[in-house]
Amino acid sequence: MSTPLDPAAVIAAFIDRVSPYNPHPDAAPVAVVGLRTGFGEDVFTLSDHVIRAMCRALESYRDPLDRGDCSNCGGRHLDENLHCRDCGQLHGILGQVMAEHARRVAASGEDSA
Repeated sequence: MSTPLDPAAVIAAFIDRVSPYNPHPDAAPVAVVGLRTGFGEDVFTLSDHVIRAMCRALESYRDPLDRGDCSNCGGRHLDENLHCRDCGQLHGILGQVMAEHARRVAASGEDSA
């Protein structure tokens, strides 16, 4: 079992990592972020430098479960085998190859019957 993340501790550690590189350390804060979790409540006063870094970090984040969009239906629920849970098709070239093979097998079965 994994240990739960403490979001406030993560934010505080982020601020500590980024703040030393602030080119204007004496500038007034530009944002206040309040956070309430099961661990408690915290308020963070953020400089322009930190809030920009936080925004860039959030914009660049990609969920590990994001495997792209299904090439068939555009759904966003591809499993680890690139099988779309929305339409049931396999995604991408592998899905196309398998679908074509299935059509050929089905067609050859009809011819032999």
